[in-house]
Amino acid sequence: MPYFLSFDPWFYVVLAPGLLLGIWAQIKLSHAYGKYSRQPVDSGMTGAQAAREILDEAGLTDVPVAEIPGHLTDHYDPVKRALFLSPDNFEGRTVAAVGVAAHEAGHALQHQASYALFNFRMALVPVTQFASTAYLGIFFAGLFFGFLQIALPIIIVIFSILTLFQLVTLPVEFDASRRAKAQLFRLGLVHEHERAGVSRVLNAAGLTYVAALVTSILQLLYYLSLSRRR
Repeated sequence: MPYFLSFDPWFYVVLAPGLLLGIWAQIKLSHAYGKYSRQPVDSGMTGAQAAREILDEAGLTDVPVAEIPGHLTDHYDPVKRALFLSPDNFEGRTVAAVGVAAHEAGHALQHQASYALFNFRMALVPVTQFASTAYLGIFFAGLFFGFLQIALPIIIVIFSILTLFQLVTLPVEFDASRRAKAQLFRLGLVHEHERAGVSRVLNAAGLTYVAALVTSILQLLYYLSLSRRR
């Protein structure tokens, strides 16, 4: 946070709802993932095997499923056209592991289907990365020089981009979960009594994206109101 905002109490008032929602979302995700990481899946499949099954059934035999270090670092890389799973989900034979792996496979299915919002999100990635980097530059410049009048319009543009990215990300993530659950049950990779566990894990993960969007919107509104006051 730039120096020129650090003593404005309204910044913390505006930021608080998003921050609290983010904490709650992380708690729910940790609880749901922890619980269903201890529940073996009846099929006995690992997350990697479940993802492979979904991809192969869709004709995506050329999309590799690889292991990546870290905790919940799972993602689909549309540039490499590859799916990466954290060790717990790559090797895990649990409801949580299969659910998360299927979710990432859902992104590959979106890519294959040229899902419009997925493609739009891909196009926004480089712009968003640049905006995030630019904000860091403004952070340090503002920390030392406090140039509010010059920096504020730039900050508003940056947070408009970041908010748009989060707004597009939300339906993309929920759609990937929808596709994942549909494929898991259609292919018999999970059974009816495991449906609730998969949904709770994926819904809890989705809530973190809701929190990110709310935080971004609130920060954008704060900067807009600050601009009008100035």
